[in-house]
Amino acid sequence: MGIYAACAVPHPPLLVPGIGDDSKQYVQKTHQALVELSGRIMAHEPETLIIVSPHAPLYADYFHMSSGAGAKGDFGFFCASKVSCSVVYDQEFIAMLEEELAQRGIPGGTQGEADSALDHGTMVPLHYLCQAAGKEGDLGANVKIIRVGISGLSYEKHLALGKALASVANRLNRRVALVASGDLSHKLKESGPYGYAPEGPELDKQICAALASGSASEFIAIDRRLSEAGAECGLKSFIVMSGALEGLDYRAELLSYEGPLGVGYAVASYMVNESISELAQASPSFCLPTALARQTLQSFFSNKGKRPALDCPEITRFLERCHEDVETRAQLEALAHRRAGVFVSLHEENNLRGCIGTIVPTQESVLAEIVQNAVSAAREDSRFLPVREEELAYLTIKVDVLGEAEPVSDRSDLDAKRYGVIVSLGRRRGLLLPALEGVDTPEEQIGIALAKAGIGAHETYELERFEVVRYQ
Repeated sequence: MGIYAACAVPHPPLLVPGIGDDSKQYVQKTHQALVELSGRIMAHEPETLIIVSPHAPLYADYFHMSSGAGAKGDFGFFCASKVSCSVVYDQEFIAMLEEELAQRGIPGGTQGEADSALDHGTMVPLHYLCQAAGKEGDLGANVKIIRVGISGLSYEKHLALGKALASVANRLNRRVALVASGDLSHKLKESGPYGYAPEGPELDKQICAALASGSASEFIAIDRRLSEAGAECGLKSFIVMSGALEGLDYRAELLSYEGPLGVGYAVASYMVNESISELAQASPSFCLPTALARQTLQSFFSNKGKRPALDCPEITRFLERCHEDVETRAQLEALAHRRAGVFVSLHEENNLRGCIGTIVPTQESVLAEIVQNAVSAAREDSRFLPVREEELAYLTIKVDVLGEAEPVSDRSDLDAKRYGVIVSLGRRRGLLLPALEGVDTPEEQIGIALAKAGIGAHETYELERFEVVRYQ
């Protein structure tokens, strides 16, 4: 089978129990994305995991891969020595990789390892992968590990290393996932451990854009001077990953980005499309409506603000890929043949960044409704400044598809968690979706909807309720 998945992950030790527990509240987005990502990878029962870590043994002109039967490590350096990991190395893969690198003229091998203990760049992602597998710090002998370090060699050599890894995975015909471990800029805030540099946020913007596609050319185009000034540690790991993905048909998703503590943490997923059916079954949280909304906004920005239509080239290609897969095809056809009101909302962490919707359908299908309202939510919600292109990587998206509205004669028939409400008087109409944070009662729902419609509580208005299918 070869490589069926790859991912880019951060490695802050504070994600591990017992380390920096007071700071965990600031990295919940990263934690949740790592849980989701690890579930996707382990659902396919990998035979080999390749972990590329910038904190594995590193040499100026040589790629080091760990050898032997296996290794152990713990977080003692971070005052959590009881939290440990152990791995079994894939010795057959390592031997073939050494031969492959020699044939390609790439300097690399197993020589020169002074300390065999696992590094935190390896152990943090392993911690989440073990949890997803229901294990505690040890994946066992059925999932073997390749640990590879980066080097001082060029971006192009790191790209070539990735291609060599993919070649060996194909020759062995194993289910292989590649984990590219690395943080982004370490200079995002004065209060952070490394201070602030203006290059830090710009570097993270460019890396996130590259992560959103997984394209090797986008990673390699990042200026080395910007990389150095921004003090990242993950770019070369990501380039190795992009080399391994080159030529494969995969779905790229930037699952999260945040930098609340002065260091940038990004989580990105790349599932090879041969595995999409399995992914859809294993990960119900993947959904076509939110992916379509994000694709719409990417098309909007890449075409200099031209509002995309459902049949524009980028969206057409996206929908064609969905149609090729049995699981997503069912979602696609259901939404293509249904008309309904749709709300698209954009969120930055827990804060609303834009929300626009239609109470009744205005387009030929739910798909077209999503495309229409995604751009409107980003650019036309008068409560907020228009969303900028660089913000897209940081935003989460929710899509609510509305059911039929029905009249309400008795307010005891309302439920703020289950039903949304519509109030109307003449041409004035206000809607509030269900299950909104901080809105716990029907009375609160109605009051907000009335205010949105400009209807006084003393006026005689009509009241309706509706259910939604929410995708996020």
